Amino acid sequence: MEPELPGGEGGGEAAEEGLIEFYGSFKEMFEFFCKNSTIHGTVRLVCSGRNRMKTAFWTLLLLASLAMLYWQFALMFSQFWAYPVVLTMSMDSEPKMFPAVTICNLDPSRFELVSEQLEQLELMAEESLTFLYGPKASARLARLRDRNRDRDRDGAIRVQAWANLSSAGFRLSHNFSLVRMWDPGAGRKHSRVGFRLCNSTGGNCFYTSHPSGMDALLEWFHFHYMNVMAQLPPGLPRHPQHFQDLVYSCQYDGEPCRPSDHVHFHHPVFGSCYTFNSKGTDPFWAATKPGIPYGLSLILRAEQKEHLPLLSTVAGVKVMIHSHNQTPFLEHEGFHIRPGIATTIGIRQDQVNRLGGNYGRCTTDGADVAVELLYNNSYTLQACLHSCFQRAMVQRCGCGYFYYPLPAGARYCDYSRQPAWGHCFYQLYSRLRNHRLDCFQHCPKPCRESLYKVSAGTAKWPSAKSQDWVRQALRHQNGYNSSSSSSSSSSRRDIAKVTIFYRQLSSQAVHEAPLLSENLLLGACDWLWFCFFLLGNTSHRSHMLKYGWEE
Repeated sequence: MEPELPGGEGGGEAAEEGLIEFYGSFKEMFEFFCKNSTIHGTVRLVCSGRNRMKTAFWTLLLLASLAMLYWQFALMFSQFWAYPVVLTMSMDSEPKMFPAVTICNLDPSRFELVSEQLEQLELMAEESLTFLYGPKASARLARLRDRNRDRDRDGAIRVQAWANLSSAGFRLSHNFSLVRMWDPGAGRKHSRVGFRLCNSTGGNCFYTSHPSGMDALLEWFHFHYMNVMAQLPPGLPRHPQHFQDLVYSCQYDGEPCRPSDHVHFHHPVFGSCYTFNSKGTDPFWAATKPGIPYGLSLILRAEQKEHLPLLSTVAGVKVMIHSHNQTPFLEHEGFHIRPGIATTIGIRQDQVNRLGGNYGRCTTDGADVAVELLYNNSYTLQACLHSCFQRAMVQRCGCGYFYYPLPAGARYCDYSRQPAWGHCFYQLYSRLRNHRLDCFQHCPKPCRESLYKVSAGTAKWPSAKSQDWVRQALRHQNGYNSSSSSSSSSSRRDIAKVTIFYRQLSSQAVHEAPLLSENLLLGACDWLWFCFFLLGNTSHRSHMLKYGWEE
């Protein structure tokens, strides 16, 4: 049986074909489409026309198959528009530069301009210790204060140029005294310690409480210390520091360090600091071999002068390994080197490369970030967050946080000028810590950054058998002068040794790649269409042969 041709009768001669032919009705056009289309099931809509049950069944089946097809399309497009990424890792074994290394002596200096206020603060700390734990707890602090008073007559930082800018007008406030708070349901063994902060009207107050009295005392001391240090003029010259005051010996790759290899800065909490290889451009710091002999070896002075003993309870040296041209945020990163210990630190460099754009927000150099950095170094997430928080402090509290750089025209907070700045600061910092401040929306991660994974090992140094000649060598060559007793336990209290080296020169690079790119999306769509029409074409041809519609 011959199939009907459009526009003619079955078995008759074919009409002469025109340039453009039209079907006599929509039914004829639909039948022609169903008989010649390769879509699965369409031919059965025609052949089962005499049976309405079959027609309805095949219609539902065709609509269901089309729905499944477009459902798959929707799944693919929704996955594509979610912009997922997949991480790929690669290894690089090329020679590289040694990272920047920052060390601090954990001994901030006392400025003569505020020495009177600092002594008053230590007296207040003794009173707080006596109130919390009895007179024995403050006896040691009183002896340290008396000893520091005699020593600081010669050791305090004197600034003759600012002698007329006396801070005598500033008085420490007793409105922020430490108090112990009892939980009625927990018994007298469970208490919290803190101090009270109120807004400018006094109608909104809260306590900064800690379960540990030590943590509360340190925070209380830091709070008053910031108010005292805010009295120093912004352009105050720093006390001249000597490299040998902290570093007795410095070698890299077996060669002695040069004066140009380090830069000095003073941190208000961590004391005198030095950064080695800060720029990362000197060929002297090129790392060509892994291992301890080819790393940075330092012999450090770890004597605790205890100028301000309540700023930190840690003894030793603070060390941080970071990228070049990066501000070291020592309060967030780094580790401590114990006195009398030789520490070996093996490092491995990892590179992280982010896609950015639709696949996640990141910045190449910070130029496209709305927050203007207050640090004169390359962009980092911490630098952006600190800058954003400081600007929020100036805008909402009327003054700046002492530990961060100031924007132009701003002043540091101090409760003689802004009595309620502490209330504003703690609320604002709580919002930042809980990610409720918009700084995290304004500060993206860098698109490319270097991370350093460290592994450390320690041993007592110098040993009991070698300490005599080690100390003699340091005394003759490096000006070492120990104030410790001759016993083996106390003779190691004022020196430490640290060696930082590459464990291996190969670095691991982590790259973000699109999980579903445009090419993969188009290929998946083509594959679905191909499978759908291939199955339909096979069914169509078998049905045409069955009913004799194939020539």
